[in-house]
Amino acid sequence: MEDDNKSVSSNEENTYDTVKLISSDGFEFIIDRKCAMISGTIKNMLSSPGNFIESVQNEIHFNEIRAEILEKVCEYFYYKAKYSNAEDVPEFYIDDNLATELLMVAEYLEC
Repeated sequence: MEDDNKSVSSNEENTYDTVKLISSDGFEFIIDRKCAMISGTIKNMLSSPGNFIESVQNEIHFNEIRAEILEKVCEYFYYKAKYSNAEDVPEFYIDDNLATELLMVAEYLEC
């Protein structure tokens, strides 16, 4: 039985199409792997050589990031993927109450 989350290339090992990001309060966000790879930190976690637990399990636990913040980060990943080469880019709205925390998380995630 094949895992629907995997795609196989003839020259590569099995790779996943999605990745699961888990917040400190236990919420799970399953997002496209290509969108998650916008983050330098996530990209390193998933693609570094060796058998790191994140790449083996295809999920990353963020023990310091609450669900509300991680959800906004995931929204940003999709926004960035969609508009990275666009000329007319709409504003990405960030609630003032989340701005400071999002800034710290964005720095950590390198996005």
